[in-house]
Amino acid sequence: MDATTGNNEAIQRTDMASKTTQITLITLQFGILLLQAGSVALQLRSAVPGLLVAVLWLACMALGLWALSANRPGNFNIRPEPKAEGQLVQTGPYRWIRHPMYTAVLLFSIGCAGFVATLLAGGLSLALLAVLWLKAVLEERMMCQRHPAYRAYMTRTRRFLPFLV
Repeated sequence: MDATTGNNEAIQRTDMASKTTQITLITLQFGILLLQAGSVALQLRSAVPGLLVAVLWLACMALGLWALSANRPGNFNIRPEPKAEGQLVQTGPYRWIRHPMYTAVLLFSIGCAGFVATLLAGGLSLALLAVLWLKAVLEERMMCQRHPAYRAYMTRTRRFLPFLV
């Protein structure tokens, strides 16, 4: 085996590990969200969301729709891997935060945890935060490779919350 063949095999193993990591993170993300949504659905029969929960869910929808209007479908991926033809978006909510869709998902999750009000629901929100943090770090590494301007963008914006994180 020559050095080129060895390098190609190493690259393929890295690509497979990355794909496996991406699929694992996506599965965890949607699994947690389904558990939370299911627990909310069961409790909705007997309770009405309070004001804070309603505000969180409305903020989730508003931020998600704003992010979609700034970053059109076809430009982003459910996987943390940038699309080959994707453009770097720095307008709309992306002007202040790098991952507004992840933030919207977290707002939904925190609203679910607040509505259900159990330790398990709070733990699921923390687990989701960890999953989305890992997805964001992985995505940011790939965005830096795909878009040279991304590093400068990272210095001007926060990951999930303007002025905080």
